[in-house]
Amino acid sequence: MRPLKIGIGGPVGSGKTALVAELCRRLGAELEIAAVTNDIFTREDAQFLLRAGVLPDDRVVGVETGGCPHTAIRDDVSMNRRAIEELERLFPELDLVFVESGGDNLAASFSPDLVDASIYVIDVAGGDKVPRKGGPGVTRSELLVINKIDLAPLVGADLSVMDRDAAELRRGAPVVFASVTLGEGMDEVAAWVGRAVRERAWTPATSDLRGDGAHEHPHRRAAGTH
Repeated sequence: MRPLKIGIGGPVGSGKTALVAELCRRLGAELEIAAVTNDIFTREDAQFLLRAGVLPDDRVVGVETGGCPHTAIRDDVSMNRRAIEELERLFPELDLVFVESGGDNLAASFSPDLVDASIYVIDVAGGDKVPRKGGPGVTRSELLVINKIDLAPLVGADLSVMDRDAAELRRGAPVVFASVTLGEGMDEVAAWVGRAVRERAWTPATSDLRGDGAHEHPHRRAAGTH
C-alpha cells in the first residue's frame, strides 16, 4: 500500500518546518515517515530537518523549485512527484510522506494529484485578521493550525476572534490553536495525522476528517480532534 501524503502549507515563518519536525518526533516510533521540502533557491528547510535529527538523512529530500512555491505544489507537481516516487522506491515500508511547501501567500493550495490531505499553518504574528482573509489554505485544508499562540498578547491578537472567523469560514472543519515550539496543541495535531494514516483509504467524499469535533475556547486550546 502506498504511503499517505500530507501537504504542509502556509506563509513564510508560520512554523511549517517546525511542525513537520515535531510530528516526526511524536509519530516516528509508530510510523515509517519521510519528508519532501520545497524552497525556491536553497534546501534550507531540508537542512533544518536534518539538523533536528528527526528522520534518517536519506528520508529527507529537498526540492529547489526555482520559482513561485505554489507552482510546484499545484500547477506543475512533477518535481515533487518524482521525489515522492523515489522515496517510495527506496522505502516501500513508508506509511507517511510529508510534503512541505515553500512559504507562500494565502492563495496557495496543493494539487490533489500530489497529496491526499493538507494541513495549513498560519500564525498570530499577522494579527487576528488573518483567518477572515480566507484563501484556499484557510478554507479548504483538511486541518488548519493557528500557530504561535503564546505570542498573541505581544502582538495584540485576539484568539477568540481568530477562532470565530476560522470556524465561520471552515464550516466545522477542524482547527487547532498551537504553539509548536512549546508543544501546545501538538497532541491534537499528532492524533489527527495518526488517524489520517489509519484511514489511508480516505477520500474527501467519504471521510469525516474535515469535521470531527467542536472547538474548545482558544485560550484553553482549540482543536478539531479530542
